[in-house]
Amino acid sequence: MVTSKVRDDVSDRVRAILATREEIKETSSGKKQKIAEVKTIENAPSMSTCKSVVSMEAPSPIAKVFPTVTPMAPPSLLNHENAEKSIALFFFENKLDFSIARSSSYQLMIDAIGKCGPGFTGPSAETLKSTWLERIKTEVSLQSKDIEKEWATTGCTVIVDTWTDNKSRALINFLVSSPSQTFFHKSVDASAYFKNTKCLADLFDSVIQDFGHENVVQIIMDSSFNYTGIANHILQTYGTIFVSPCASQCLNSILEEFSKVDWVNRCILQAQTISKFLYNSSSLLDLMRRFTGGQELIRTGISKPVSSFLSLQSILKQRSRLKHMFNSPEYTTNPYANKPQSISCIAIIEDNDFWRAVEECVAISEPFLRVLREVSGGKPAVGCIYELMTRAKESIRTYYIMDEIKCKTFLDIVDRKWRDQLHSPLHAAAAFLNPSIQYNSEIKFLTSIKEDFFNVLEKLLPLPEMRRDITNQIFTFTKANGMFGCSLAMEARDTVSPWLWWEQFGDSAPVLQRVAIRILSQVCSTFSFERHWSTFQQIHSEKRNKIDKETLNDLVYINYNLKLARQMKTKPLESDPIQFDDIDMTSEWVEESENPSPTQWLDRFGSLDGGDLNTRQFNAALFSASDHIFNL
Repeated sequence: MVTSKVRDDVSDRVRAILATREEIKETSSGKKQKIAEVKTIENAPSMSTCKSVVSMEAPSPIAKVFPTVTPMAPPSLLNHENAEKSIALFFFENKLDFSIARSSSYQLMIDAIGKCGPGFTGPSAETLKSTWLERIKTEVSLQSKDIEKEWATTGCTVIVDTWTDNKSRALINFLVSSPSQTFFHKSVDASAYFKNTKCLADLFDSVIQDFGHENVVQIIMDSSFNYTGIANHILQTYGTIFVSPCASQCLNSILEEFSKVDWVNRCILQAQTISKFLYNSSSLLDLMRRFTGGQELIRTGISKPVSSFLSLQSILKQRSRLKHMFNSPEYTTNPYANKPQSISCIAIIEDNDFWRAVEECVAISEPFLRVLREVSGGKPAVGCIYELMTRAKESIRTYYIMDEIKCKTFLDIVDRKWRDQLHSPLHAAAAFLNPSIQYNSEIKFLTSIKEDFFNVLEKLLPLPEMRRDITNQIFTFTKANGMFGCSLAMEARDTVSPWLWWEQFGDSAPVLQRVAIRILSQVCSTFSFERHWSTFQQIHSEKRNKIDKETLNDLVYINYNLKLARQMKTKPLESDPIQFDDIDMTSEWVEESENPSPTQWLDRFGSLDGGDLNTRQFNAALFSASDHIFNL
């Protein structure tokens, strides 16, 4: 065998490579050993380790009870879980409504904190109460000032929202609305003079002056007022201001009268028998949700009759699933299946007459719920209310075409409420000026509202020289001459807001254009979101000092206006203006007795995950009723 000698430089290079590999193996082995040692320490905590942690940073009482999650997962996952846990503890410790997590500002706050990185310290209580309260109040006020600029063109509506209790307290909220937005103005305790027309008149005069009487088109009031006295004062003092009823209140009154009809009331009571049985047992509630795909059976609306008819709609949609559930093995083996209430529920579920009544209730109520949605969303709807009510009545006639007695029963209710509460010359004039109505050949009521339209014109144009060319301009509009007849105007009749249509295409009738924009820019209802009147009670409490009242006034001003702004920005498909997100667990659709025990109440929820939990009830039940909002 022939061997050849390896050069020295090659030998040295090979030795270096081998030595490097050995070092890598030793390093790797050392690292594994260190990791194993660390895991051993973590899995077997020592007192010295715990002491060293405590000495570095003393934990809060909450942290002692709920320690941070032990790192057993990737850092990003652990950080995410610890962040969620910290937020949850903040909610629980401070008794916050779970619904706060649905607020648009909730995620904005979290995103803003995340951008600050580690070490960010939140503002102190004093900073929130002084610096930020004043700064945000100023920002909200500036927004309202910007909106005021449009009032010269669109005019505005003053909304008067009242609340009274059994202690003769009377609180009045004043809001102002125009096409861009609705703003909360102020809250007044009128308990001392609520029945005194002179004092109320002075109050209304001051509010009208705040907005400028030349800008106010109408004032919407509910029936809890000394309505006639105040209305007469306003009409006599301000020649161009209308006093209008609240359309949503009238519609609620119609639905309430519907619910009192004998067979409708019986149907609602039978449906409540089912809902009470299911919602007073956590096991039955869980079973129901499995069969309905997580859908609730009942709904909470802006009023009692709205809740009833929305709940009937929901129950009708779940008819087949409810029948399937009550006949399923999961139900028959449930301990509640043998209770007397169960037998009653099964009898109702299997009763075809009950389901026919539910179908009938839904058919007669849905047209008016649809109108209520249109007028309660905060958008200018004064030009639509007349047509919407006419169509709703036609729906009743069509449905009961073979039953004259029932048809008359419900139409009499509608006509009486319309005549006594809702009809307004301003609504009639708005319908006449609405292009989708004026140019619709199917509309038959235009002739009957023409007189109201002319009366409104005389009120808004009181001087003869102001009305000099108005007849020709009305003719130009009704015959679709000039710009009214251009292709763009015709295409936009049914797709653009009536007031905006007039702004864009009304130049052929300039005087009528100004009147039409002012009329069609108005709302016809108060807003529908929940008002926490306890907050306003706190403002007007005699026990509060002046500083507390001012602070709480500012807080309510900001809170109310932020909610109004959010509601105006919310798309119709994202929320129902006549329905709340949370179920009212104290309503007659859930409560079995007038004074349920705490354990009976808590049993409905099973695991308190907040999905169906009415958090207002939760606060009232678990926390002292004396806890004041904002801790003031």
